[in-house]
Amino acid sequence: MSGDLAAESWSFTEASFQKFTISNFCSIQREIRESIESPTFPSGARDKNRRTLKIHSNGMDEESEGYLSVYLTLLSCPRRPVWTKFQFWINDSEGEVTKGMKHPRFFRFLENQQWSFRKFILRDFFLAQEPWLLEDNELSLRCKVTVVQDSFGFSNETMTPGIQVPRCTLSDELGELWENSFFTDCFLMVAGQEFHDHKAILAACSPVFRTMFEHDMEDSRRNRTEIQDLEPQGFRAMMGFIYNGKAPDLHSMADVLLAAADKYGLEHLRVMFKDALCKDLSVETAAHTLVLADLQSTGQLKTQALDFITSHASEVSEISCWKKMVGSYPHLLAEAYSSLASARCSLLEPPPKCLQQS
Repeated sequence: MSGDLAAESWSFTEASFQKFTISNFCSIQREIRESIESPTFPSGARDKNRRTLKIHSNGMDEESEGYLSVYLTLLSCPRRPVWTKFQFWINDSEGEVTKGMKHPRFFRFLENQQWSFRKFILRDFFLAQEPWLLEDNELSLRCKVTVVQDSFGFSNETMTPGIQVPRCTLSDELGELWENSFFTDCFLMVAGQEFHDHKAILAACSPVFRTMFEHDMEDSRRNRTEIQDLEPQGFRAMMGFIYNGKAPDLHSMADVLLAAADKYGLEHLRVMFKDALCKDLSVETAAHTLVLADLQSTGQLKTQALDFITSHASEVSEISCWKKMVGSYPHLLAEAYSSLASARCSLLEPPPKCLQQS
């Protein structure tokens, strides 16, 4: 398969043609030792990157001396890298393509990087064929630039073509099995409601369900299990996570599902809740988060909540949730008092009266 055909199998490619005309070329190339540069240009209607063509009339280095060297430079690119394939050619005085070169593969361009044909055409040959190659003493260098507009994150500079792999839909398909009760083999009773489930999926995700199904209990033999610590809404949210990884409402359901995640060994869900509660710490939520962390024995979350309360003691102590916590969980008041005292010990200041129990 050619490089052009291979590019079509990628996400999207865009090609453009550029013509770089240099008047009075023979005189210029005899006098100028530096490169001759074209105006900047994009590679297509959707391409925001800027490029330029350059010609060295007597090679770019010692190895290419005696040749015309041509190269393409990427001057700017908002999104890098840019994968580009290019080819150069010139037309003779009759308009026929001659002395063309192209690369069949794509190159990885970074900003201010260039790729070239160092030995594009022999200088002596070019001068000998001047009337045939240069019409009216003009050199018309043509260039085709093809850009991959949506590459797949290729890291190999040779960029061999590939097949676009569709998104894995396994989680969606497992979710449909549960939503439609397809091929279920057990029943879970939640607050009088019956839910149809799959033992293998529940056992794979939860060590508690695995143990429950392994034991030779009457409920297990009848494939019916009573769930006594969840309401239907919380159970549905937990099943949504088990079957397709769908995150429940981490804020409104934290009270219910943090405990469920802990009981059923859903560690990933448990960490998601802890992370959400840490990020959501505020004067209004700190006391409630401290209570949750204490009930679920999540030491890291508890430390974060205590640190926040220590830093905002005056504001937190005015919130009704704090006052309820003080009455129901006096040991947490003692822990908050200790944390605040430790933070202030270097200043030799007593804790403020606002944290004292009334």
